[in-house]
Amino acid sequence: MAEIRQIKTAAEQGLADAFAGAKAKLPGASVLGMREAAFEAFEASGLPHRRVEEWKYTDLRTMMREAKPLAGVPDAAAKAKAKNAGAALGLLDRRRIAIVDGTFVPELSDLAGLEKGLTIRSLADALGKPDGETVQHVGRVFPSEDAALALNIAFMNDGAVIHIADGAVIERPIHLVFVATGATSSYARSLVVVGQKAKVTLIETHEGADGADYQANNALELIAGDGAAVEHIKMMLDGDKALHISTLMAALGKNVTFNDFSFASGSAVTRNQLFVRFDGEGTNADIRGATLAKGKQHIDNTLVADHAKGHCTGREFFRSVLDDDGRMVFQGKIIVRPHSQKTDSKMMSNALLLSESAEADNKPELEIFADDVVCGHGATAGALDEDLLFYLKARGIPQKEAEALMIQAFIGEAVEGVAHEGIREVLMKRTVEWLAARA
Repeated sequence: MAEIRQIKTAAEQGLADAFAGAKAKLPGASVLGMREAAFEAFEASGLPHRRVEEWKYTDLRTMMREAKPLAGVPDAAAKAKAKNAGAALGLLDRRRIAIVDGTFVPELSDLAGLEKGLTIRSLADALGKPDGETVQHVGRVFPSEDAALALNIAFMNDGAVIHIADGAVIERPIHLVFVATGATSSYARSLVVVGQKAKVTLIETHEGADGADYQANNALELIAGDGAAVEHIKMMLDGDKALHISTLMAALGKNVTFNDFSFASGSAVTRNQLFVRFDGEGTNADIRGATLAKGKQHIDNTLVADHAKGHCTGREFFRSVLDDDGRMVFQGKIIVRPHSQKTDSKMMSNALLLSESAEADNKPELEIFADDVVCGHGATAGALDEDLLFYLKARGIPQKEAEALMIQAFIGEAVEGVAHEGIREVLMKRTVEWLAARA
């Protein structure tokens, strides 16, 4: 019987060659077996394509024509480029943690005077000198067969390991600044462990220069202990040629308050993945997002809200504005496990199409294996309300300004869920700037 072999694309072969050459040099001998298992899993499936249901609308095998060379340790020129990264947050008071081309850079980070109960170290150091917590959690928070996550595990080079002790209240937001400085690929992975009844605000910004066709595959694992309060904001502001895959994996304990917001307006191709598991009863998660796409941008928000325990509340609310040939994908799945009774979870995606050629693909799903629950989902896609637009124009407001006011209000309904006032203002400012740049 003839042996059937999968033909590798140029990108898949490039990844195989890169892993063979890099695996012995990557940090952490203790996780070498995990790396090899992850890459074997990737090779068995290859880059995800449209026949893989979770990637039906984002055919990575087609979109990723080549594998960019792995980024090296950032040199002085790269650090100089990254010096002012994160400026999108303006004067917002926060603690900056710089990750340049996938490498933690202490001299560009604010590590002085850490609050009581807060520790920050690089992932490379943590893997090189493993403690029980790092080995226990890295790569294990949310097991998944996702090919992009498998690549991140195989190639993970560096990132931040942040621990917040039980009961600690971290007043200043912690800002993870991810910067790409050249046409390379990077695989940053970060781990955040929030202790019981601790409180913290985490911000991620992802950015790079226009014209640089870099590839970034970043992942953050978050563990929230019982009674913790966590706000997580991610802003994807990549350069216009970038391919960016970003994944959040969150395991939430009992009575946790978790607010998450994703803002995507950069890169040629963005895949924003959120895997959130409710591991304890009484937890409340508010997961929101806003997408602004124009030109030929492709932005995919894929979410799984896994209710492993009952008596939890989940709200998922995403808004998208699409111009030119911009394309938005929203795939949202609510899973209610057996015995997870009294679950209350609702999901909504709304897309606003500003041109005839813009495209919105919505695929909400429910998988319910318990009978005493309140769950629902919905999705809409349409143009600006002509009656409301006429009303504004009739009062002397020019067409573009009237459209801008309506779009700001549309996005504002998603942004209003962000608890931190300063961050809300930053997000709306970015929205106004995007509108101002419209032709």
